[in-house]
Amino acid sequence: MQKNEMVTVTIEDIGVNGEGIGKVDGYTLFIKDAIIGDMVEAKVMKAKKNYGYARLMRIIEPSRERVEEAVCPMARKCGGCQIQEMKYDRQLRFKEDKVRGNLTRIGEVPEKLLAEKMEPIVGMESSEGLEQPFHYRNKAQFPIGTDKEGHVITGFYAGRTHSIIPNTDCALGAKVNEEILKCILAFMEEYRIPAYDETLHRGLVRHVLIRYGFRTKEIMVCLVINGNTLPHGQELAERLSVIEGMTSITLSINKEKTNVIMGNTIKSLWGQTYITDYIGDVKYQISPLSFYQVNPVQTEKLYGMALEYAGLTGDETVWDLYCGIGTISLFLAKKAKQVYGVEIIPQAIEDARNNAKINGIENAEFYVGKAEEVLPQYYADYEREHGGEKAHADVIVVDPPRKGCEESLLQTMVDMQPERIVYVSCDSATLARDVKVLREKGYEIERVRAVDQFPHTVHVETVCLLSRNK
Repeated sequence: MQKNEMVTVTIEDIGVNGEGIGKVDGYTLFIKDAIIGDMVEAKVMKAKKNYGYARLMRIIEPSRERVEEAVCPMARKCGGCQIQEMKYDRQLRFKEDKVRGNLTRIGEVPEKLLAEKMEPIVGMESSEGLEQPFHYRNKAQFPIGTDKEGHVITGFYAGRTHSIIPNTDCALGAKVNEEILKCILAFMEEYRIPAYDETLHRGLVRHVLIRYGFRTKEIMVCLVINGNTLPHGQELAERLSVIEGMTSITLSINKEKTNVIMGNTIKSLWGQTYITDYIGDVKYQISPLSFYQVNPVQTEKLYGMALEYAGLTGDETVWDLYCGIGTISLFLAKKAKQVYGVEIIPQAIEDARNNAKINGIENAEFYVGKAEEVLPQYYADYEREHGGEKAHADVIVVDPPRKGCEESLLQTMVDMQPERIVYVSCDSATLARDVKVLREKGYEIERVRAVDQFPHTVHVETVCLLSRNK
């Protein structure tokens, strides 16, 4: 296969980043924007020995799994929705197959066992008036830039680039986002507030963060700036404050030359520095720096499942590792004897303690630090302080970042001999790797289920219950 060669390909699978996968005379090609069942004409852009990347030139014969028209006109340009052009029921099958495939291939879980233990994926109900779910995200971060004519723009980055695709009406975000963004862009044009240029490290406004409380209808707007103040900031605050539900308008100071979006210093422009929202009957205060699941409808299902898998009766000691602002911890605390949460971000632990307080929960305790350091240290200290007696947990819940758990943490978890480990994962590949380790150390899968937390993207959450072999 040569670069610039034109080929006809039938798409047979989807890659981890949402690219269609097809073969030409045994040679594998990855083709963005093509979906399973499409027959396409594509141009080879990069050719390696055994595989290559091609650009979709035209669809010769569309797949039966393809929607007639994508809801968002920017779907192909934007890097946010990799599989929006695929029918929703097919998206769900793809995600379920992805989890199953990773558990069998990477985790070496026998297919026969998975056939017994894996439950059907939890999809999301369709949006009002649409065949597929949209407008489900309660958080969005919009980069601010300048187009070739010098106008201030916002939108999303094109896939694998930092080129902004102008778009104020994202089909995944809350509908109020467009009104907020148009207000900010008009303000910047009027007062000639410069957008940040990441190449030159000049300009002021870098990003706009918007959070929306689906239950409370409260809105947060946070402008990330390359400076200490926003000229005419009070004028902008006055304009934004009239939007129904506006609760918090803040500035995040980020003067570093970095791809990290948020700065650590938050300054109030108007209102509170947080909004509140609920998952189930648990109330949370959410600040600009808080980690909070972006799809509240599916999060309630996800956490409800984690709680069900934990099998609590009221007598258990539970550890919740990577607890964030205590979202799962507080769910668990209502059914457990005692919950201990661990999170590396001090601000998140502050939020977790405050969230416990506002919910009247007194049986949840929180530690700041890396889970892979805090838990082993606790285990060693307990043994020393209790004359060789081992620390024990009845249930351990773990919800790590994409990289999964370090093996030292998995070993300490096993040493504490919990009856059940509930593993909540945002990356089924690292889940599978860790499940392999836990199965080798005396735990076995009892239940596993995927949850579609992010419709129209390739991402999927998974909840896995492992029980200790007697």
